[in-house]
Amino acid sequence: MAQEFVNSKIQPGKVVVFIKPTCPYCRQTQEILSQFSFKQGMLEFVDITATGDTEKIQDYLKQLTGARTVPRVFIGKDCIGGCTDLINMHQSGELLIRLKQIGALQ
Repeated sequence: MAQEFVNSKIQPGKVVVFIKPTCPYCRQTQEILSQFSFKQGMLEFVDITATGDTEKIQDYLKQLTGARTVPRVFIGKDCIGGCTDLINMHQSGELLIRLKQIGALQ
């Protein structure tokens, strides 16, 4: 169930962030991404605590990305890491380039 759930969310052309609402790094990630004008449906924050399978989802994220911490940020099919990775990409300008490349922005 966890594997299918995660895989169904990760799609080309879309930014998906797996979060927990109480996590300060998740909130910071949401703040950074909210600065961009995404096309309708191209940015999704997935609250893994709402599924009832939080542990299994985090186990699968570890298997998929090498880390079970949240946030886990996917740009298209690629996991770019967590909050610090997103901040670094944003500061270097790479984030904007990647978002344009996948066609997620208006």
